[in-house]
Order: sequence, then C-alpha cells, then structure tokens
Amino acid sequence: MINQAQHAASRRRIIFALFLLYFVFAILLNSVGTVILQVIKTYGVSKSAASVLEAFKDIPISIVSFCVASFLPRLGYKYAMLTGMAIVTVSTAAMPLLPGFLMTKLLFLSVGVAFALIKVSVYATIGLISADRKQHASLMNTLEGFFMVGVLSGYWIFGNFIDANDPASPVWLQVYWLLAGLCAVTFLLVATTSFTEFEAKLSVSHSSLLTDFADMLKLMARPLVCVYIISAFLYVLLEQGIGTWLPTFNNEILKMPVDMSVQATSIFAACLAIGRLGAGAVMRKLNWYLVLNICLISMAALVLLTLPLTHNIVANPDLRWSNAPLAAFIFPLIGLFMAPIYPGINSVMLSSLPTNQHAAMTGLLVLFSALGGTSGSMITGYVFGAMNGQTAFYLSLLPLSIILLTLFFFKRAIERVD
Repeated sequence: MINQAQHAASRRRIIFALFLLYFVFAILLNSVGTVILQVIKTYGVSKSAASVLEAFKDIPISIVSFCVASFLPRLGYKYAMLTGMAIVTVSTAAMPLLPGFLMTKLLFLSVGVAFALIKVSVYATIGLISADRKQHASLMNTLEGFFMVGVLSGYWIFGNFIDANDPASPVWLQVYWLLAGLCAVTFLLVATTSFTEFEAKLSVSHSSLLTDFADMLKLMARPLVCVYIISAFLYVLLEQGIGTWLPTFNNEILKMPVDMSVQATSIFAACLAIGRLGAGAVMRKLNWYLVLNICLISMAALVLLTLPLTHNIVANPDLRWSNAPLAAFIFPLIGLFMAPIYPGINSVMLSSLPTNQHAAMTGLLVLFSALGGTSGSMITGYVFGAMNGQTAFYLSLLPLSIILLTLFFFKRAIERVD
C-alpha cells in the first residue's frame, strides 16, 4: 500500500515536471510571432528577414531530433531535459545583455536545440508512465492543452513589456529576465525529480547505436508512419503559419496597436488550450476520426466566413477592446477546432507502437513538425509581404483539404495495425 502511494506520488511529480517543461517552451517557442513584430519595429529589419527567425528555431529542432532521438534512451531522458533547460536558461539571460537581431537569431537557435531534446524526452516519458491507450491519450491531450496555456500566458507576458507609446523601444527585452528565472526554477524541479527509465534503457541495452538509428529510419518505410508524418507536417505548417503571423495581421490588416495586436493573439492560444484540454473528454466518447473531420470542416468554414470581414478597415486612433474589429475576436476561434488534431494523431500513432519505439517515432515527429513550422511561417510571410494578409490566410484552405484526405488513409492504416 505504501509502495502504491509512493508510486502515485512519484508519477504526479513527474507529470508536474513535464507540464512545467512544456509551459516554459510554449512561451519561448511561440513568442516568435511577437518577436518578429518587435524586431521589425526595434531593429528595422524587413518582414522577409524577420521571418527567418522561425527557421532558426525549427531547423535546429529538425537536425537535433533526427540525430539524437534514437540515442536518448541511452543518454537518459532526465539528463536530456536538464541539458535543454541549461541551454535556454543561458540564452534567455543573454537577450537583454546582448541586444540585437543576431542575438535574437541565436536565442531561437538555442531554443530549437533544447526543445528537440525536451520533446523527445517528454513524449517518451509519457509512454513509460501510461498504463494503456486511453490513459496515454488523456495525458497527451492534457499536456498539449497545458502547452497552449503557456502560449496564452506568453502573449500577455510579452504584451505587458511592450511600450505602447513607443513600440520601437527595446524595453520589451526585459521580459527575458523573467523567462530566465522561470527556466532556472524548472531546471531545479527536473533535477530533484526521480524519473523511472529502466524500461527504456533495457530496450537498448543489447543493441548498438547504429542499429538504433537504422531502426528509426526503418519506421519511415511503414505506410502508416508515412501517412502520419504527412498529416503532422501539414498540421504544423497550418498552425504556425497562422499563429506566427497573427500579431502582424492584427497590426497591419485590422489596424490595431502593437500591444493590442499581441494580446488579441492570445484569443487564438486560449482557444487552442480550451480545445485541447476538452479534447480528451470528447475523444473518450467519440471516434477520433469523426472528431478530427468535424474540426477540419469547421476550420474551413470559419476561414471563409471571417476573412471577408477584414477588408477596408480604417485605422482608429481611439481604438479600444470595446470597439475593436469583429474579426479580431472571431478569426482566432479557429483554434478551438484546430486544437484536437495534433495531439489526436500523435496519441493514435504512438499508442499503436511498443514503448521502446516511442523515442524514435517522436524524433521523426519532431523533425517533420519542425520542417512544417518553418515552411508555414515562411510561406505565409512571403505571401503576406508580396500580396496581403487576407490572401496569406486564405491559403490555409489548401493544407486543410490535404489533411482531410491524409486522415482517411491514416485511419485505414491504423485499422490494419489494430
């Protein structure tokens, strides 16, 4: 009885540590849209130049996750988490000390490297502490929901450090002292938490590093994995394209002040958080495929109904929340329907594999998610600059349509495995 109580307490502490890790990285990763807006204002860089910040974040995620995912069970998930937190603690503290566009690039590069270590470790740990597929899906959705709570918090944290009277002021860099402190606290929590990794280490104890890496590559030859990777890639392309450029869309298309533009984007993050936290309960009662198809069709309908409201908006010097454009409140609701898709397909995929393959599968997921994020941000930024924000967001209908198709093949592949 005592052992059961100790095991339950240990599991709760591990889950809390995982949630705090994701909360911190939610703020850092999704600050890129706000930071793009601020470096344009503060350092005078162009939109196309600023859009590379997404690549500085996502390309390191891709490379590191691909190279080290199969190796992490040997290294230890806890050690990987501590390494990631140490990297971001140093880089966030450096932001206000060495202000400049170069340091901003280095920050997102370090965040990308660290997150590759964190995400593979966190996803693999979920597999180790989940008793069955339902528990795995519930914990995955709650974790991703808490991630969006961090995203939501980040918009308001950054918004409070921006000088509304002088958007070009570098005072917003002071937010990184707060973030460095949060990173340090998270590092200490992980360092003092005991992680059970025996099962993961046992699975690689009789194989070589080369064999582990080859096994990860072999996963890509499976039709199920190929369809899953395409679905995940397109989803992240879609989410990052909207999330990264929504602050700039609010500022330039809806004519909102910079601080309000950033804070209005928190509606999108709040909807993602609510959608993901509620998705676990919904998907326990309804088939995942039905839920995700309803979500995709609802997203397309919202795009078609809302974007026409964003044309011919005139700047209002007395703009307040009470008289802000209606589209600023309606379009971010797309997050409610977008929310269940990513954790839904991830949980279905990982639950179909043995736990010793979760780290390798997550490595592939992180790789293609990062590539999708970079592609989405850069494509949206290019269209935004070359044409306009409405056209950039209308393009979201293309990946939406393709995801509808890939989910059909994903469902068929899962049924064959089961």
